[in-house]
Amino acid sequence: MQVPAQFDYEVATSVEEAIELLQRHGPEARLLAGGHSLIPMMKLRLAFPEVLIDIHELDGDLRFVREDDGTLRVGALARHKDLLESPVVRERYTLLADAEKFIADPLVRNMGTVGGSFAHADPSEDLPAAFVALGAEVVVRGPNGERTIAVEDLATGPFETAIEPDEILTEARVPRAPHGSSYFKVERRAGDYASAALGVALWMNEEEIEDARIGMCGVGSTTLRAREAEEVLRGQKPDEELYKRAAERAAQECDPPDDARGTPEYKRDLVRVLVVRAMEQAVSRARGGTEDRTADGR
Repeated sequence: MQVPAQFDYEVATSVEEAIELLQRHGPEARLLAGGHSLIPMMKLRLAFPEVLIDIHELDGDLRFVREDDGTLRVGALARHKDLLESPVVRERYTLLADAEKFIADPLVRNMGTVGGSFAHADPSEDLPAAFVALGAEVVVRGPNGERTIAVEDLATGPFETAIEPDEILTEARVPRAPHGSSYFKVERRAGDYASAALGVALWMNEEEIEDARIGMCGVGSTTLRAREAEEVLRGQKPDEELYKRAAERAAQECDPPDDARGTPEYKRDLVRVLVVRAMEQAVSRARGGTEDRTADGR
């Protein structure tokens, strides 16, 4: 493939203009938000956009974190630090704050965007896994209007999504707050992508787990949802043996790559450990506990 010597640069001042520019320039155009994924890929000659469409001027429309009628809404241009610092996230969607603590470093968290994390579709990206655990969906807008995509269905492969070339992701929505949730990760060093990571969200009554969701990253070609492990948990009274059974099922559901972050067997063992730890903390939080414990002690 021939690498272009240069690229064109456009600035969109509205969502409608961004869509029009995407239509005009075709599939070789890319949206530029925080740039912390796209720009490094361009430097490494892994991405070759012919046109960059800068959408930073859409902050007024697409940068927000708020809860409306019980639904958490996060704008595509919300920065990672916006989630980390949001009072409603810290109080009601704790695993998002947990996950954000693991993402890169302060520079990336100050500039990197939530929408960029979804659109980049890195299989080891933390935030999509956390949103999968919450049952979230994203809203995309194009020339034919808006549509929603469940986060678990958003990535169609490594660095590929179900978003059409003339569509822009505008926000993520979480339909209900969990009673307890937690996010755990093992990384080779602080700020690295996951060797294995997962989020757990629980909805409980006094005795039983009414519903559970588990999102995983770093252990497959896309962000994964551990559906069979969730079925193990539903309708059961929480205890250590239940957590271990769910952990074993989650380890069987993932398909980890053999890479510099570890062998498939090692990563499945990590999933077994992380499910138990995340369940312990999520149940504790659902019952009013305040102790926080993450995989690396943060």
